[in-house]
Amino acid sequence: MSEDRIKVVEVGPRDGLQNEPYTIPTSMKVELIDRLSGTGLKVVEATSFVSAPAIPQLADAEAVFGEITRRDDISYPVLVPNTKGYDRARAVGAEEIAVFTAASEAFNQQNINCSIAESLERFAPVLARAREDKVRVRGYVSTVLGCPYQGKVPVADVVKVCEALYEAGCAEISLGDTIGVGTARQARSLLESVAASIPMDHLAVHFHDTYGQALANIAACIEAGVRVVDSSVAGLGGCPYARGATGNVATEDVVYMLDGMGLRSGIELFELARVGDWIAGELGRPRSRTGQAILKHT
Repeated sequence: MSEDRIKVVEVGPRDGLQNEPYTIPTSMKVELIDRLSGTGLKVVEATSFVSAPAIPQLADAEAVFGEITRRDDISYPVLVPNTKGYDRARAVGAEEIAVFTAASEAFNQQNINCSIAESLERFAPVLARAREDKVRVRGYVSTVLGCPYQGKVPVADVVKVCEALYEAGCAEISLGDTIGVGTARQARSLLESVAASIPMDHLAVHFHDTYGQALANIAACIEAGVRVVDSSVAGLGGCPYARGATGNVATEDVVYMLDGMGLRSGIELFELARVGDWIAGELGRPRSRTGQAILKHT
């Protein structure tokens, strides 16, 4: 990837919708993904093959993935928690997956009811299967800058988990500030600590905007060399296991900032703003600041 090119990973259809308080029709999820596919995004995370009781909003994963109009130039990764989820994802044609754990023991116990070590053991057969099938794997690491249960998370713990995922075969590791407490200096320092062990081109950043720091954090991490950024259209999101955490940073805001920094994402901001306006209206959620500003002047 060139120095001025940023890959934006759109997580709205999965991470953005999993915390909504009511059931979202499958048809709306499919339409959201198809609309996002028309904005220039190259990665749209489609859904999650977790158990329905755990995340009821994503219980229709097979139907969603089977009905979207997949484009050859776009990746549609899906989250899987174990081999059962992997089998379900592969049965409907998923070609890229993501696994997840946390840097906080307390968060992992609350989120997936196991220790970090146990979560890595669960992933081992998934990663083995993925290698056999030549399926790309992304690893998510939550709570890298703070945990709602234990508070501060030692940087050494984050590095250790990231190293384990990288050594296990994850092609990309996303560093997630799940509760949005990090600031720019902290975010950059953490990224650089992880990058001392793992090549920067295998890392991504994923910021929630609880304290309004997400864009500053992303800018600081881009200056440090990261070239992959997660975001969610209209800032949708939250975390079912992190009380008080607000949504992800809005993709519209990220793209506007990237354009201003002279960095290429390939995303058409106006078209993205239209998608954000539509889904925010459907869900009764506020629009992103950039989306509002752009559509107001057209």
